[in-house]
Amino acid sequence: MKVVNGGDWFDRYGDMMPQSDAANEQEPLFIKASDLKDRDIEPMEWLIGSMIPANTVTLLSGDGGTGKSLLALNLAISVASGGKLSWLNMKPEQGPALYIGAEDDVKEMHRRINDMIWTRPELTWDDIDQLHLASLASRDALLAALDPRTGILTPSELWTRILTKIEAERPRVVILDTLADLYPGNENDRAQARQFIGQLRKAAVDFQTTIVLLSHPSLSGMASGTGTSGNTAWNNSVRSRLYMQRVKDDGYEPDKSARKLTVMKSNYGETGTEILMNYSDGFFVAQKVEDSLDKQAIEAKAERVFLSLLDEFTKAGMFLSPAPSAQNGAAVKFANSNGHQGITKKQFRAAQDRLQLAGKIWIGTRGPASRQQQYIVRGSKPE
Repeated sequence: MKVVNGGDWFDRYGDMMPQSDAANEQEPLFIKASDLKDRDIEPMEWLIGSMIPANTVTLLSGDGGTGKSLLALNLAISVASGGKLSWLNMKPEQGPALYIGAEDDVKEMHRRINDMIWTRPELTWDDIDQLHLASLASRDALLAALDPRTGILTPSELWTRILTKIEAERPRVVILDTLADLYPGNENDRAQARQFIGQLRKAAVDFQTTIVLLSHPSLSGMASGTGTSGNTAWNNSVRSRLYMQRVKDDGYEPDKSARKLTVMKSNYGETGTEILMNYSDGFFVAQKVEDSLDKQAIEAKAERVFLSLLDEFTKAGMFLSPAPSAQNGAAVKFANSNGHQGITKKQFRAAQDRLQLAGKIWIGTRGPASRQQQYIVRGSKPE
C-alpha cells in the first residue's frame, strides 16, 4: 500500500475543493524568522475558550448512548443563537453553524430542537435562523473515496457540496456526526486517518471555521478511560480532543442523567479539565462549580460523617480496612450504608487520607504474623 503524506495529498487533490480568497493568497513556503519581528502577534482564537480552538479540527468522542450528538447539537445552537444561549455555562463565538448528521433524520433533528426551544423561553426558532442542518441518514455519507490499491483518499462529491455550503455561509462551527459513517478507510490505518483529518483541517484553515468531528471510542479506549479509537493517528492529528462519559463509581451509575466531559488533549490549552453535567429537557447543563468555601464545607462534612460511621462500625465489632477497594474497606462500607448522608465513596477515601494525616485515625494490625490484617482505629496512634 502506498503511503501518502499530507503535503503530497494536498498537492494532488487540494485543487479539487473550493477555496477561500485567503487560501488563494498563501504565503511563500519559506520565510526568515527575522521577518516576523515587525509583525503584530495575533492572539490565539477559540470557539470555546481553552477547550475548542478555532479554525482547526477537534475530535469529540463518547461512549454509545451518552448523548454526544445532542451535546454537539447544543453547541451548534449556542453558536447560532446570537448569544442568547450558553453551552455548559460558556459563551462560544457567535455566527452561523452547520450541523451534519449521518445517524438522525430531519424529523429527529426537528424533535430535538423543538424540545430545546419549548423548555427555554429565552430562545425562539427565529433566534436560530443561522443554524443549518443536513441529514445524511438516507444518503451515501462518505466524505472521501478510498482507492484500495494505493490507500489514497480523495474528496467525495458530497464533501465538495459541503464545502460549497461552507463557502457560502462561513459558519463559525461545522459539526460532523459521526466518523464511522463519514470515513471510508480503515480506522486502524495511520496514513488514511491522517489523510482524512488533513482533508478536514484544510477546510478549517481555508474557510476559517472550526470543525468538530464526533466519534465512538474503541472497547480498549472505553476500558482505559482515554476514549481513543483505532490508532494514535486520530489523537495525534487533531489539535484538541474531548471525551464524554457516564459518571460511574466502581461500575455503579448513581445518576443516569449525569455525564462528564474531559479535555483529553489540547495543543493550545490545559488538558485534564473536567465538566460535570446533567441532561435536562433537551440540553446538557453544567453542574455548579464549587468555590473554595463550598469545598471546605463538603470536606468537613465528609470527615465528620466518616468518624461517626467509624464509631458505629467499631461499636458493632466490625474491623474496617484502609484499602480503598477492599470489600470491608471503610470507604466502600460507609458509602453503601444508610448513614452516608450524601457523601460518595470517593469523598470518603479523600476524608480518610486527611484524617490520617491529621492524626485523628491510625492504621492498626490484628491477627497472627503470617496473616496480619490492617484496620482503621479512631484517635491518635500510641507512642
